Amino acid sequence: MELKKLIKACKKNNLKAQSQLYQNYKDTLYTLCLKYCKNTEEAEDNLQDAFIDIFKNIRKYKGKGSFEGWMKRITINKAIDKYKKESFINIIINDDLLEDTSIETEELNLPLHDILYLIQSLPTRYRLVFNLYELDGYSHKEIAALLKISESTSKSNLHRAKLILKNKIKKINTSQTTNISIYGN
Repeated sequence: MELKKLIKACKKNNLKAQSQLYQNYKDTLYTLCLKYCKNTEEAEDNLQDAFIDIFKNIRKYKGKGSFEGWMKRITINKAIDKYKKESFINIIINDDLLEDTSIETEELNLPLHDILYLIQSLPTRYRLVFNLYELDGYSHKEIAALLKISESTSKSNLHRAKLILKNKIKKINTSQTTNISIYGN
């Protein structure tokens, strides 16, 4: 079914159309959930919550802009909303750490699923900032507004996330010669 017709049918609560929309976009949105969630179970929950919101709010989609982009924003916002509901200890900011940290391409000789696992293992705030900035192109100003933190906190969290990832990648690259799994097996 053509996307416009599918959306129109979903707006009328047509279950067959909703099922088709889910089938068409579940993999894309699940991959997005995996980036923002710490494990597959949380990603599956986030996907389900996102689709509930998508179907509940589909009438608000007016056909302007990408429909997939609209669904992705809902999915990301669901992950962020979960983060906001959890209680966290504030992370202390050290402005001396705000220089950029980079991970060299040659360090990334890991399969994609291993890199995703490492990103998922980051503390929640670091994972959100890293994904929003590095993978989804948000600015520190936008991240600060979304997460209700300062821009300098966003920059600091990004720096710390990169340091953690760099150290984990270095450790894995060193241990690969001894065949140690990153999954603890």
